[in-house]
Amino acid sequence: MPIASIPSPSQGVWYLGFVPIRAYALCIVLGVVVAVWLSERRWRARGGQAGTMIDIAVPAVIFGLIGGRLYHVITDWQTYFGARAIKEPYQALFIWEGGLGIWGAVALGGVGVWLACRRRGLSLSAVADTVAPGIAFAQAIGRWGNWFNQELYGAPTTLPWGLEIDQQHGGEPGVLYHPTFLYESLWNLALGIALLVIGKRLGLRYGRLFALYVAGYTLGRFWIEGLRIDPVGGVDHAVEFLGLRLNQYTAIVLFVGALIYFWATRNKTGEEIVVSPEDADPAHPSSLADPEHEVATSTTSAADTSEEEGAKPASEPEEPVKSAESGRSAERVEPGEPAGSGEPAGSDEPVKPTESVKPLDSVEEPVKPAEPLEPLEPLEPVKSAKAVESAEAESEVKAEAVPEEKNSR
Repeated sequence: MPIASIPSPSQGVWYLGFVPIRAYALCIVLGVVVAVWLSERRWRARGGQAGTMIDIAVPAVIFGLIGGRLYHVITDWQTYFGARAIKEPYQALFIWEGGLGIWGAVALGGVGVWLACRRRGLSLSAVADTVAPGIAFAQAIGRWGNWFNQELYGAPTTLPWGLEIDQQHGGEPGVLYHPTFLYESLWNLALGIALLVIGKRLGLRYGRLFALYVAGYTLGRFWIEGLRIDPVGGVDHAVEFLGLRLNQYTAIVLFVGALIYFWATRNKTGEEIVVSPEDADPAHPSSLADPEHEVATSTTSAADTSEEEGAKPASEPEEPVKSAESGRSAERVEPGEPAGSGEPAGSDEPVKPTESVKPLDSVEEPVKPAEPLEPLEPLEPVKSAKAVESAEAESEVKAEAVPEEKNSR
């Protein structure tokens, strides 16, 4: 008799009036919400437009649900078709009853992402790296829907964390089974954390972080898939070939392909477009963008502007300087005051600053024409200091010479 075990839920659906609330669907929706929230934060941290991941998630989820269901029906066709089918063919459309193949969900969901990126002019590789950790966390949450449906369990075990399965879901009384849903949930949780750390430290770009997600997930899925014995198509075991299940072969192919891509793009360089060329997106104004990114962008723009102003060529013509006569004509002359009067050049008293004259363009009221001024007398040229000293010396000599002439007479 096992000492401990993990019980299975007695029911996986509740009713809100006549509306069924299914645990499987709630787990899927919660996983999608977490993935979109995390991807949105990571996208904005890369400088992308706010709301981009939400817009991309719409076609990705729709295509992903279709692809996941198609893969499940194609690989487990015996469940719905054939002499030993345990469900009716039309039940292949009942997604809420469980049965979504992750391979088909990622493949067709990727098509939806590609279409959205092409429409917005974004780099698919940049989007793939951004959403990779979120997909891993979404899978970790979504696997608990299998627990509510009592599906995807493993071989019998005596471990204390063995899972109880009802007889109506293929279990036997007193027998515990490997909780493969729990194994995969914990594996995906660890994978998502690892992707966040690796992406931050190594700064992987060009789809290389997404390649690590594919390699990491398929590595775990391979050994977890080997533990599963859940009935498929009314038979006791899944279809096998050379001792391996179909999903294990798929995991091997994708694992090798991910490693090849990761190695082939190790020296890839170039620009990844994270802001749509149409930008700004009318559905998401710039006010919703990441404030930290806006501050960084404005700082960079200010620095670029100052550099452009500092690099202004020295040969650029400056504004013409007004002549003394043109400046003098703009001054107001009081009646009775001689034009050109003012403080002498050698006065010790400080000169009062003149009031600035507003340019004619800024005057709101029409300016009356000024009365013509009398012509100004030509000003004597200002003598230099040496000239003044020589003139004073000559005047002194002349002053001394006059008395001598009087005395001689």
